[in-house]
Amino acid sequence: MDVVFGGLAPWAFWTACAVTLGAGFVKGAIGFAMPLIMMSAFGSFMAPDLALAGLILATVTTNIHQALRDGWPAARASAWKYRRMIGMILAGIVLTAPLVPYLPQRVLMGLLAVPVLAFALVQIAGVPLKLKLEHQNRAEYGLGLIGGLYGGVSGIWGPPVIVYLLSVGVAKAETVRVQGVTFLLGAIVLMGAHLTSGVLNATTLPFSAALIVPAAIGMWLGFRLQDRLDPVRFRRWTLILLALTAANLLRRAVMG
Repeated sequence: MDVVFGGLAPWAFWTACAVTLGAGFVKGAIGFAMPLIMMSAFGSFMAPDLALAGLILATVTTNIHQALRDGWPAARASAWKYRRMIGMILAGIVLTAPLVPYLPQRVLMGLLAVPVLAFALVQIAGVPLKLKLEHQNRAEYGLGLIGGLYGGVSGIWGPPVIVYLLSVGVAKAETVRVQGVTFLLGAIVLMGAHLTSGVLNATTLPFSAALIVPAAIGMWLGFRLQDRLDPVRFRRWTLILLALTAANLLRRAVMG
């Protein structure tokens, strides 16, 4: 069991499993936010590089299901339609993933906390995440690159993708599918990049694999319960939790 724990104390490992279960549930219910929740919570009781390693395999497996839920042809069509944004995300991940072992822990916490907190507070305040996009191709390139550059060091590139999809008025079913395709391809590249960087290694890989199970269970529960939940209220409480965990990370980044 020590190998599966990834060097964590038993209480920390089981806490990570509980967080992953909850994050998977949120993803099943609303289609995104699993890495945001995992990284924000994990950063309170484990090193950022271990937290990043922990979410990778769970992200890959859950997004396989989300991307292919409407079938392979639909997933392939979405990948081609948004190829510019996806391409820039993948390029950004490859560029910044090697920097993770060299960034101080407090810097990583700050890099994660600030955008997550801003994203959560803006959403809680009810500010619509819509941009006036006169040139959609440029927006795809720009937002994709921003997401990828940040995703390589944090494992999170969802917010720019969501901003773009909301801005161009993509339908709900396609939004969820595009998120799944984008997150899946990005997670595969992230996994490959961190096998090279050393973030995924003999210690962290078993830990990451162990989190696949609670992530899958949580996502299954989210799918089953999403029709019974008030999505507005559920999303609001999720964002409040996200803001609190991000604020705690920011406190640790500033105060040590």
